[in-house]
Amino acid sequence: QVKLVESGGGLVQPGDSLRLSCVASGRNFSRYSMGWFRQAPGKEREFVAAVAWNGGITATADSMQGRFTVSRDNGLNTIYLQMSSLMPEDTADYYCAAGRTTVTGPNTDDYNAWGPGTRVTVSS
Repeated sequence: QVKLVESGGGLVQPGDSLRLSCVASGRNFSRYSMGWFRQAPGKEREFVAAVAWNGGITATADSMQGRFTVSRDNGLNTIYLQMSSLMPEDTADYYCAAGRTTVTGPNTDDYNAWGPGTRVTVSS
């Protein structure tokens, strides 16, 4: 059973940058795709980004292209979400997810484990 733990959330001002981390344990991390999702208050969970098993393929939601970058370090069993030019609309709980296969996308059914989330608040 894979266990995921996110960190790095917090309160930031509009325009700031923030890097989220997610550490995985319990299975062979490097064999599977990983993803980031977020859920704002009163809204559905939405896809943010995904990174394939070897980091060679990434996908980012259109609305976050150019501001959010996903990456992974298989030696540390960790994925990252680098966020820049943050806006109040980015306020949400951010979740790390473990994929069922080597490459995954925005469909939540492609993931079979989720972290507890880390909260990001963007406010002046």
